Amino acid sequence: MTLASSPSKAGARQRRRRFFQVGFFALFLLAPALNLLRFDLDDTQLWVLGMRWTLGIDAFRAGQISASDMALNILLRAFLPAIVLIGTFLGVAWRWGRLYCGWLCPHFSLVETLNDILQRACGKLSLWDKHATTHGTRAPQARWWPVFAFSCALFGFLWAITLLTYLLPPAQIWGNLIHGTLTPNQARFLVIGSAVFTAEFAFARHLFCRFGCAVGLFQSLVWMANPKGMVVAFDRDNARDCRTCTTANSPQGSACDNGCPMRLHPRNIKRMMFSCVQCGQCLDNCDDSQGAQAREPLLEWKVGADAIRETLRQRKQELAREAALQSPQSPQPDAGPAVRQEKL
Repeated sequence: MTLASSPSKAGARQRRRRFFQVGFFALFLLAPALNLLRFDLDDTQLWVLGMRWTLGIDAFRAGQISASDMALNILLRAFLPAIVLIGTFLGVAWRWGRLYCGWLCPHFSLVETLNDILQRACGKLSLWDKHATTHGTRAPQARWWPVFAFSCALFGFLWAITLLTYLLPPAQIWGNLIHGTLTPNQARFLVIGSAVFTAEFAFARHLFCRFGCAVGLFQSLVWMANPKGMVVAFDRDNARDCRTCTTANSPQGSACDNGCPMRLHPRNIKRMMFSCVQCGQCLDNCDDSQGAQAREPLLEWKVGADAIRETLRQRKQELAREAALQSPQSPQPDAGPAVRQEKL
């Protein structure tokens, strides 16, 4: 195991992640305007990387190409690109889990942003949390509530109009909006879409990421099927060190738990980390906490053969705990709060 990372080294991972998130967020917003990716319903035309992407159906109907040419177009321009894209995406998920969610997904970027604003308002990451999450010396302030409500509404509208520009020419949509000449269908889409997204950002953003997003769900399923997939490994031999685990953001302990934006318990076994987005915030919090006490971090990423050994060790310890629970006469060893947390 490597020596404990310094706070600057631990923060470098999050700075890199923010860089990728901001870049992909800008790409998501600008892609329709730049014709990088959109489908124009008016012309029934797909645009990819600034070029018209066609299968040659019109040319086939006009007798300009043969049936074999048409079949070849469908194979090379439809099936092959789809297979390559889906295969590459799932291949990344197979080895590294929901890396797209934690490092690129625009929706998850907003989840983390809104989490921070809500925590400033009430000390919680979600309106449904029963207890506040400690965050250093920051005390909840009511003046952040209007900021949270406005942010949810703003991002909800931004999401609705951006999705509409993926289906209709962006210049037309923005022009109609500025001049107040939106068509009834466009106006209905924006009003309904804005309301739905605003409610989702305010009340169900975590639930959507964990249970409602098909992209995240398939990444998790593929990752769970691979015993060599990257996991957050916990040094259970030194679990007692978690008793003094504190950081500026978590003065009452459980720094890794409080640092997880998905509100998971990173010291849990893999099957309990189904919706982990591999953001690495739990690792950074552990590095800060243990490094401040001149100790090695207890959490680190493992992949490949190391991940298999971690999974086997988790299974062995889980079986041992189950056997201990079934034998009430035998005393149960106290492995510290970190291990007890895994039963939740």
